[in-house]
Amino acid sequence: MCGIIGIVGGQPVADRLVDGLRRMEYRGYDSSGICTLHDGRLVRRRAEGKLNNLVANLSKDPAPGDIGIAHTRWATHGAPTATNAHPHATDRVALVHNGIIENYKELRAELTQAGRNLESDTDTEVVLQHISWLVEQGQSPQEAVANVLPRLRGAFSLAIAFRDHPDMLIGARLGSPLVVGYGEGETYIGSDALALAPLTQQISYLEEGDWVVITREGATIHDSENNEVEREIRFSGASATAVEKGNYRHFMQKEIFEQPTVVAQTLGSYLRRSDNSVALPQFDFDLSSVKRITIVACGTSFYAGMVAKYWFEQFARVPVDIDVASEFRYREPVLEKGGLALFISQSGETADTLAALRHCKENGQTIGVIVNVPTSSMAREADLLLPTHAGPEIGVASTKAFTCQLAVMAALAAHMAVKKGLMSRAEEQEVVTHLLEAPACLNAALDHDEDIASMAHLIAPARDVLYLGRGPDFPLALEGALKLKEISYIHAEGYASGEMKHGPIALIDDEVPVIVLAPSGPLFEKTVSNMEEVRARGGQIVLISDAEGLEHAGEGCLATIEMPRVHPLIAPLVYAIPVQLLAYHVACVKGTDVDQPRNLAKSVTVE
Repeated sequence: MCGIIGIVGGQPVADRLVDGLRRMEYRGYDSSGICTLHDGRLVRRRAEGKLNNLVANLSKDPAPGDIGIAHTRWATHGAPTATNAHPHATDRVALVHNGIIENYKELRAELTQAGRNLESDTDTEVVLQHISWLVEQGQSPQEAVANVLPRLRGAFSLAIAFRDHPDMLIGARLGSPLVVGYGEGETYIGSDALALAPLTQQISYLEEGDWVVITREGATIHDSENNEVEREIRFSGASATAVEKGNYRHFMQKEIFEQPTVVAQTLGSYLRRSDNSVALPQFDFDLSSVKRITIVACGTSFYAGMVAKYWFEQFARVPVDIDVASEFRYREPVLEKGGLALFISQSGETADTLAALRHCKENGQTIGVIVNVPTSSMAREADLLLPTHAGPEIGVASTKAFTCQLAVMAALAAHMAVKKGLMSRAEEQEVVTHLLEAPACLNAALDHDEDIASMAHLIAPARDVLYLGRGPDFPLALEGALKLKEISYIHAEGYASGEMKHGPIALIDDEVPVIVLAPSGPLFEKTVSNMEEVRARGGQIVLISDAEGLEHAGEGCLATIEMPRVHPLIAPLVYAIPVQLLAYHVACVKGTDVDQPRNLAKSVTVE
């Protein structure tokens, strides 16, 4: 989502603000801007589109000053124009905002009635105008912020600069993350530790409702009741080295090829090679007593949860509910005592998932979190933290985070089965053996990259593409369709193979490619039968299977993609590779922006 950085420094800040924004480009954005304080005035520069447009503006019209705020915007209210870009400013106050103000209409009407002129279509400007209004009436910046924050409903992190106070910034958070960084004679605020990594490794995470005044000497933090509080200063561990693509064309391509390594790293945290057992982190509750699992996630993480549902029910014999986070609270779910609520998120800051987590905590559920950022809001609120070790994922379309999430949940499902006495020692060793085979099998799948690239032109002209799979390959079909939609902008849908005849088969003609995920195994014959139903109606089949499957059913297909023969347990990890590569190469053929697809954001901090 939007990225925020602010610096109260001892040297010019414009270049460092831009560098911070560049380190947050992975979040997705459609405009950017900075505002510095210099010679008693606010100096603001904004641009729509990519960050390079802002850099070009600054090269022609610099923004001097040793203090400033900056922002990359992902549009919610108002089109992605320079006028709607942040920072928003009056002659006294400038402000940047990540999140959404749900009662902005009410606040805007109040301002309009008072005769104040608003320049933008954004919800953000109403916050700026209310703070500026109070400052103009003689309130101090601290008083104005403390009076306005309780009036805001929604989610926000804010960074605010004041013309008449050139030695301080104010930050605030509710629902959206904000961190404070401590330097030598400088202090910083930012959306995440990665943005501040070149500046400092000493950071504090603001808690819900906190607001902070930063100066060159340090930070003064207040809670939602305006009481001065201390927040732990910790070592961030975020790399100060900019994440580079290396020899890869795109970050997404690099991250696809990193999967054997990061899955191995992740599995290494949960499996003991010495005796082929599962070893989870220590926690304070008994897994054997869990009666029901509730999985909540969004997007790709939701599909990972769908795969895990098969594993938990197969191995641990625990019933699993799974919900899209944005719908979860609103259906008033029944949460039984003794339940484990499992939340899956790459960033650990996804707003609707975080809200669902808090709802479950209020209703007595044990909270488990699978997250790629172990210092994130979700991680800090978990009873059971299960980090993935995917490393920074810069491409907006998730790849390596997905397979690492699968690896963690496979280990968790096996461990729960052991704790419940449903998996023998020999069965546990067999499961661990197959999981440890996954990185090599991922490597083998990547060996077919050139084959997939060479047939991408067959898919690129399509307006519609269908994906089919059975069992755990059904969520893979959904994920494959999502990837193609995200980065190539081709309409795609995933279906359970057996559901085609219940409606979707009406879409089939000779212009609709159908991607079939069918590894050899117990479900292969039924999937192939559904594939033949499609072929009989002129559908153009792309079959993804192993050598045995392709020999049995590959004749007459538009194209085939060969995968290594793998155990069904790890098939979802391995078959993620071809659906990711297919989407990637189709997007390259079409010439779309692979790493930053239009309209998408990485860390979605609004509901």
